[in-house]
Amino acid sequence: MSSSVLRCLSLALALFASASTSAVHAQFVHTQGAEVLDGSNQPLHLKGTNLGNWLVPEGYMWHFDGGPASPKEIHAFVTELIGPTRADAFWHTYRQNYITQADIHFIRAQGFNMVRVPIHWELFQTDDAEGFQLLDRLLGWCRAEGLYVMIDLHAAEGGQTGYNIDDGHGYPWLFLDPGMQQKTIDLWARIAKHYRNDRIVLGYDLLNEPIPNWQGYARFHPMLEPLYKRIATAIRKVDTHHTLVLGGAQWDNDLSVFGPPFDANIIYQTHTYNVGVNQEKLAPWIAFRAKYNVPVWLGESGENPDEWVARFRTLLDANSIPWAFWPYKKMQATSSPMTFAAPQGWDQIVAYARLAHTGGDAGSKQRITSRPPQQLIDAAMDELLHNIQFPNSTPNEGYIHALLPNAPVTVAPKN
Repeated sequence: MSSSVLRCLSLALALFASASTSAVHAQFVHTQGAEVLDGSNQPLHLKGTNLGNWLVPEGYMWHFDGGPASPKEIHAFVTELIGPTRADAFWHTYRQNYITQADIHFIRAQGFNMVRVPIHWELFQTDDAEGFQLLDRLLGWCRAEGLYVMIDLHAAEGGQTGYNIDDGHGYPWLFLDPGMQQKTIDLWARIAKHYRNDRIVLGYDLLNEPIPNWQGYARFHPMLEPLYKRIATAIRKVDTHHTLVLGGAQWDNDLSVFGPPFDANIIYQTHTYNVGVNQEKLAPWIAFRAKYNVPVWLGESGENPDEWVARFRTLLDANSIPWAFWPYKKMQATSSPMTFAAPQGWDQIVAYARLAHTGGDAGSKQRITSRPPQQLIDAAMDELLHNIQFPNSTPNEGYIHALLPNAPVTVAPKN
């Protein structure tokens, strides 16, 4: 065989391999320039909601302001209320009830096309861990509805913020502790291996809101992208298809910590709350998008009145910035698509929860003498598990229409 024939054959094989790889890649959500495309290479404008308070509970959504805030604090408080054995059963039922197939059907019916799912590292430590079981079930519901799922590491081992939302140790030890870094890398490799062939998975949000904008914390900024690169390397060994979602420093606000993209399939993420609704706020995101020709999306916003949400969502849409607002469901609130009632006697439990943080002997004595009757506690915790279920929740029509003006809001349950 002549050298020219061999060259032609090699070129043909290379082109075939490239085409095959591109065809497989195109079956998954992926990026192309500044756009996010679906598996058919059509533009996908993400309109989502966050399933917060499900796998990563947050104290403010339990109305515990001034009391337990982080998941471990909330878990400890629930154990104090009802004891270890019943607490284990409570959390199992809570995770089963908080997000159900009916919730996913409702979310899709309103016009959302994705959900972002905050996860906690503790629930994904083995291949058959409870977290995988819950997420697998969720993905099945989302697959049936045509709803994409972004997996968000909200609580990384060691902590990426040093605040209650990462359930860490009061300091962003993830950036200083090699052991915690390796565990986080291994965790993402485990998750990526599990979901590498699942096309309903939109992508992997590697760290939620790393590094607060607090004095002295800028020292961690140069450590963020190198850690992302190490996590990405581990993921790409087992999964070459899914997008990688990178949040900036300072609660995901600062994208200036990034250099040119180190992977061909990256979405850059920002979060913002309580800001003025104006073009100036979006300017740094738009400039970053133009500079590197990459997608930029807003992974969290909200916690504001309907009028603010509507104006900000309109501004995002006008600038082709996809979004997911926070969160989907909260207790006794109007700033979420869905809400549920506080149990009877919850005000007494909230008052008791705040006393639990007074500390010292005096605080302990006051807490013991102020403890609500056990009968009230038991009834309230049982009612909470009842109230969080979809049939017992109430849509916030104004909030939903602020995000999706044509949403039906009321939708018949799926048979």
